[in-house]
Amino acid sequence: MKCLTVALSRATAVAALLALGIPPANATDLLTAGASFPVWELSDHTGASVRSRDLAGKTYLLWFYPRAQTPGCTAEGQALRDRYADFRARGAEILGVSFDTPADNAAFVEAEGFPFRLLSDEDRALALAVGAATSPSQPAARRISYLVGADGRVLEAYGTVNPAAHAGEVLADLPAPPP
Repeated sequence: MKCLTVALSRATAVAALLALGIPPANATDLLTAGASFPVWELSDHTGASVRSRDLAGKTYLLWFYPRAQTPGCTAEGQALRDRYADFRARGAEILGVSFDTPADNAAFVEAEGFPFRLLSDEDRALALAVGAATSPSQPAARRISYLVGADGRVLEAYGTVNPAAHAGEVLADLPAPPP
């Protein structure tokens, strides 16, 4: 399955997503700013357990991507990787989430030199809770992201993501680093 990377009209994009078995995100499917983000626990690309409670007191970006090592997902991951120091300077963690296995995510991390963890939501529980999936049988996650604050509440929900520009968009929503 390929990630979509070209600019499309809304109607064309919806048709393309449906042809791939990925329902398009609707604004009403997403959590809104100020909402409590669900408690979650997922395995990362090394097989280690990562829990939302481990991130208490930290701001983090949770970016859902359709499939490891596909063009759009790679572009988005590379852009986040290339701006990783800027995220860290602003006190933000980056975590990617897909339905891929930890082994597939490990290969993606290795191939792209990602300094952040990639998480496997193989049962789609988190994706279903936050609008990245509408069915447990959905083959791939919707490309959405959440910026979650240190208090566990949604700071920003990104229902439309341009893979190459997303890192800059999120950074613009984070406070500037201290001098």
